[in-house]
Amino acid sequence: MDKKKRLKKELSLLDVFCIASGAMISSGLFILPGIASAEVGPALFVSYIVASFFAIPTVLSQAELVTAMPKAGGDYFFIARSMGPAVGTIGGLATWFSLTLKSAFALLGISAYMALLVHVPKELIAVLFCVLFMFVNLKGAKHAGRFQVGMVLALIALLVLYVIKGFTHIQVSRFSPFVPFGAGSVFSTAGFIFISYGGLTKIASVAEEIKNPSKNIPLGMILSLIIIGIIYGLVVFVTTGLLDPEVLHGSLTPISDGARVAMFGWGAAIMAVAAVLAFVSTANAGIMSASRYPMAMSRDNLAPAFLARVGSKSKIPYFSVVLTAVFMILAVLFLRLELLVKAASVFLILIYMLINAALIIMRESRITNYKPTFKSPLYPWMQIAGIIGCLFLIYQMGTVPIAMAIIFVVAGFVWYLCYGMLRVKRTSALIHIVERLTSKDLADDLLRVELKEIIRERDDISEDRFDGLIKEAVVLDIDKSVEMEEFFKIVSKKLAVKFEITADYIYNLLIKREKESSTVIKDGLAIPHIVTGEGKGFHILVARCKEGVKFYGSRKPVNTVFVLAGAKGERNFHLKALSAIAQIAQKKHFEELWMKAKNEEELRDIVLLAERHRV
Repeated sequence: MDKKKRLKKELSLLDVFCIASGAMISSGLFILPGIASAEVGPALFVSYIVASFFAIPTVLSQAELVTAMPKAGGDYFFIARSMGPAVGTIGGLATWFSLTLKSAFALLGISAYMALLVHVPKELIAVLFCVLFMFVNLKGAKHAGRFQVGMVLALIALLVLYVIKGFTHIQVSRFSPFVPFGAGSVFSTAGFIFISYGGLTKIASVAEEIKNPSKNIPLGMILSLIIIGIIYGLVVFVTTGLLDPEVLHGSLTPISDGARVAMFGWGAAIMAVAAVLAFVSTANAGIMSASRYPMAMSRDNLAPAFLARVGSKSKIPYFSVVLTAVFMILAVLFLRLELLVKAASVFLILIYMLINAALIIMRESRITNYKPTFKSPLYPWMQIAGIIGCLFLIYQMGTVPIAMAIIFVVAGFVWYLCYGMLRVKRTSALIHIVERLTSKDLADDLLRVELKEIIRERDDISEDRFDGLIKEAVVLDIDKSVEMEEFFKIVSKKLAVKFEITADYIYNLLIKREKESSTVIKDGLAIPHIVTGEGKGFHILVARCKEGVKFYGSRKPVNTVFVLAGAKGERNFHLKALSAIAQIAQKKHFEELWMKAKNEEELRDIVLLAERHRV
């Protein structure tokens, strides 16, 4: 990608944790417990814990996918690359809607609390704060990230204080009967409040702006789920024990009401401040992350081109930020609270299903350049459990959410048919699976090339001379078993063109070198190397022989051969090339990747993307 279109890498591990956490601790904690408790009773805290467990497979799947493809619009990006642009359109729109509606929910929370202090219409307060956050984000991710860290750390400290103070005032009698509406209500309520864990998806959307994404993304996401899941459970448990059911049910300020019991008037004021911090952090992070989805879809020609434009100095997708802010304002003005929450939760559950499916498809496609630095454990059972769990939650939520999900999927597909299909021509990892099963050449090289560029950007690979030679090298892929002499004749003809000398001369040098001492350095790997004459000039030939080349004195046929040919003036680089090859060949899974590569270009990519010391 053009460097002018790249986003700045400014976000640290703390930023990752705070973006995810700040997006979770908001309306899901400061408003929803009152509404949700009327549906489940004292077991509400169990619903929050259950919802966190349903989120675990997706967190692990997303951590793997985003370390393999740390690009803006994360969920959309790897759903589109795994299942194609049609499903990618549905996934991108679902995530954008979910994150934007959740942020709109936070704006309603801000207006509810601020209206207690100032006599201004709630809608006007929500609109003014949305405009404020829009301008904060237009300043750049670094400014928005710093803003987020301060708010989230202060918020966690206040919630810990609330839990400590509240435990001493809990009345155990308020937990009886524990599940008055049956066990099913625990799961249906878990689906209703599932949007409380929507912040986890926001990390993927800003992945392109995170420093050291291979480490910071999975660690930040996992820490956020664990810590915030515990805080959710404790805060809701304490609140349930502090308030009479008739007070709790339907309250739009449940945590402040609980604090009034445990810490009296000053406590209620403090938790009101905490609530505003939570809503502010969610709305701010919501614009930051949601705006990257229209930008990512625009890059793929699935949305209008202007949405992909970024500021020359700020590197922020300003049109996408403004569009997201406008949609949030419309949601605040025209959607009822309960419908807003249900819609956001349904879209989130839908995207979680697609994320788990995307990981299965990427793994099973066996694309050489799919190289996540974090791998989800218990594959594929973890992902299958995640998909089944999401279906179960939607089913438990009732017919309205099911209808909403179906209508949305159909609408997303119609958008693709009317707009995207005419502009997008790309294959996905799913096609690679079909190709593998049918033994037919169906896939193009676009995904492989794109993944290669992502890895180079992710790992900050600076091309050295060895890389340049590999890019220009002849790559041979030989299916049958061959004798060494026959192999050297093939090599000599290829290198003769490079050096503009006779093939017989090169052949004799290769045979002479092999007679002096074997160039097989370990089972399956040989590095024949020759000096072609005076002056300078260096070339590399790379070969895979699936059935093996029979070298002199080798115990086993050789499957991997690097032929180095250089003039006398290249002796120093000769040693550097040998060192580079040794580093590449000793890496874990090198042989497995080498033998699974589909063609010459995948063989070349294995060498180009290998981790090694570059000069």
